[in-house]
Amino acid sequence: MSPENFAFLELTGGPDRERVVVLGSGWGGYTAARRLDPKKYQVVVVSPRSYFVFTPLLASTSVGTLEFRTALEPVRSKQTEVKFFQGWADSVDFKRKKIVIEEAVDDPSQGIALTADRHENKTGEQRALEKAEEAKKGDLFNLSYDKMIMSVGCYTQTFNTPGVKENAYFLKDVGDARRIRNRILECFETAALPTTSDQMRRNLLNFAVVGGGPTGIEFSAELHDIIREDLANLYPELMSYYKITVYDVASKVLSMFDENLGKYAMNVFRRDGIDIKTSHHVEELRTGVPTHQTGIKDPRGCYTLKVRQEGEIGVGMVVWSTGLMMNPFVKKALSRFSDLPARRVEIQGSDKGVESWMVKKHPRSGAIITNNQLRMILEPEADEETGTRAILKDVFAIGDCAMVEGTMYPATAQVAYQKGKWLAKQLNRGDEAVDHGKGFRWNNLGVMAYLGNWRAIMQSGGGGHISGRAAWFIWRGAYLTKAVSIRNKILIPLYWFVNWAFGRDISRF
Repeated sequence: MSPENFAFLELTGGPDRERVVVLGSGWGGYTAARRLDPKKYQVVVVSPRSYFVFTPLLASTSVGTLEFRTALEPVRSKQTEVKFFQGWADSVDFKRKKIVIEEAVDDPSQGIALTADRHENKTGEQRALEKAEEAKKGDLFNLSYDKMIMSVGCYTQTFNTPGVKENAYFLKDVGDARRIRNRILECFETAALPTTSDQMRRNLLNFAVVGGGPTGIEFSAELHDIIREDLANLYPELMSYYKITVYDVASKVLSMFDENLGKYAMNVFRRDGIDIKTSHHVEELRTGVPTHQTGIKDPRGCYTLKVRQEGEIGVGMVVWSTGLMMNPFVKKALSRFSDLPARRVEIQGSDKGVESWMVKKHPRSGAIITNNQLRMILEPEADEETGTRAILKDVFAIGDCAMVEGTMYPATAQVAYQKGKWLAKQLNRGDEAVDHGKGFRWNNLGVMAYLGNWRAIMQSGGGGHISGRAAWFIWRGAYLTKAVSIRNKILIPLYWFVNWAFGRDISRF
């Protein structure tokens, strides 16, 4: 169906409510959508996934400490009046206030991390799914808006390292956690077979984590927990073969923490037998055993990680957690525009002679630049330092895909959540509140990281820090209180207790 011929069916409500279209169901978009007043706004969420992911719990779900459902919140629910379309934003017409949406109900790439344009991204299970589905593009339709909140997020950065897109495991969505969980158990089951050689056992049970940020460190800690607390009892004969190594190109891990907390974390890992190798550069990841290993049965059952400082290393799994790259939609669909809306646009400077406009973006990251009211900024395509620009009063950008002009806020869930909360509050008070308010300011609440064996580190926004068992209690309490639904506030501690008392479920499904 051609988007030009599609007649959008009016949703519930009447003309007295403005339609706010939210692109994305992540921390920023989901928070804003839930908090907008349904009596004032008709909220429509468009996202390729029909749920919100509580990302701090993904590492726990990937090893069975928690079940996958505890990290999810559905966009459609009885508690909200949010409407939802499962699809990808394909293009935007700011003048006519329309968005072209591509259907994504059958998209094989939903639920897993993307590392490139979704029609080009072919990694692991995606490749098999794409062959089955022939990776065809979904049907398109038009969706009109009165206000739009852009919160499309970012993709996983691989730095074009050969083989990483095809062979690495990522941890940005619940599908990624499921793949990791199955692969861990697959490695142990294969290593337990009597036909598996000792060298292949060492390869399969050598787990590499690339990236020394909170995600990589917390996953390493959770992986160590399941091995020492559960798999050691079930596969005692394999405990001499397993190894966990964290690689990072930087000179230290957890760089956002105080130096003393970083040293504490590294000492904890060393005592637990987890290797941390800083200033190491990954050059390639491929299937099969290293070239110096010969005569191994089924050599494609593992991977080879090539590190500049160490050469080729046989591994059972590489979990890649090295940062973010801009969503291709921001680069491709949000670029050049010839016409501006007739209303609700503020021209700063003179637009005389301006033939086309460009979305203002950060020169290095490519993130959308907004003013402190989180409104999108456009600049003349042929900008000659005139200072002319246009502020789209009905288009907002929040989350990892956007940054406030003149700030260096980190691309974290905490910042995205606060932006979504602030924007919904201002819009509920009316446009005047957004125009004349003080603007968004990030309140640094601090950072936390789990280190395994009931230990954690915590650094407050004011610089104070806690480590050890006390930080672990705060870490768990913070995540429990931040859970959105009452259902998950009940399920999360329930699963913590059940898995502590009876062990984690190691069924592969």
